[in-house]
Amino acid sequence: MKLTFVNVGYGEAILLECPDPRFPGGVFVMLIDGGSGEAGEYADRATGRTPLADYLADQALDHIDLMVSTHIHEDHICGMLPVAERFPPAGLWQLLPPAFCRDVMRQLDAGLAQTPSQDKFIRALNDCQTLVELVEAEGGQVRAMKAGDSGRLCGGLTFQVLAPGAKAREELRRLCRETFAETDQTEFRRSLSVLDARMNNFSLMLLLDYQGTRILLPGDTNCHGYGGIDPAALEAHLFKVGHHGQRDGADRALLEAVRPQAVVCCASSDRRYDSAHPDTLRLMEEYGAKLYFSDCPRLPGRDLPPHRALAFSVGEHGSFEAQYIP
Repeated sequence: MKLTFVNVGYGEAILLECPDPRFPGGVFVMLIDGGSGEAGEYADRATGRTPLADYLADQALDHIDLMVSTHIHEDHICGMLPVAERFPPAGLWQLLPPAFCRDVMRQLDAGLAQTPSQDKFIRALNDCQTLVELVEAEGGQVRAMKAGDSGRLCGGLTFQVLAPGAKAREELRRLCRETFAETDQTEFRRSLSVLDARMNNFSLMLLLDYQGTRILLPGDTNCHGYGGIDPAALEAHLFKVGHHGQRDGADRALLEAVRPQAVVCCASSDRRYDSAHPDTLRLMEEYGAKLYFSDCPRLPGRDLPPHRALAFSVGEHGSFEAQYIP
């Protein structure tokens, strides 16, 4: 199985390709998040930053079986829409039921934003609704996933959803209802900012198992967002650290549970918002994990080659090899 972390700068886009003769071309294709949709994110491509749609255009990709939107933030969801327009997926997994998106949410006026964060979040909420409409119009199935969901994706590959649990799902829907129902602009912006700040720990958290090799993908969940999850369920050979490796991305208790052999950090080269925090990286190395990066964060003692992607060739029972793709 091939697991590729595309260099989308400050954001995440993960492409999974698993051999299975039952799918077109003999490959099951899954896309988890899509990075930013902002042109400015890719203005400087010296480190290899590439919009997901451009990267996929250069690959031999001809279909997408499943898209997964872990949560509604611009740097995760807004790069998915151009890809879905070209390759309408057979399925879309996300946090909210499609009926909720139709009945409760509405397209928001970008002019309501007073800060860059509000502007990004409004665009993410709008793209969430548009993505659902596009997938359903093309005949795809949209599912709201929750903790406890599990099954087989293709030959040799299974999944478990570890979060969000029932309490988090209800809280997310409550905050969305309040935000979209608010008519006073001042109160709307306040509610919008509250929802934005809470969104990371509503992330869809996936544990993938490919022939005994376990891969933990927690979206932007930080170390405070694992409450209610059995620590024994978190053990994984490969761990994509949450919240772009910021200081709250992981703590000792989390690493003791996960016990990863390798950690991927999706931090931008400029280490925006103090991502790829040295304390977090040092802690993971103390636990014996080898560190990999989707971009090239500037850090003392680390000289990463410019690359468009970080690709893992995943075998069975904890075996994998990593390569930076120029």
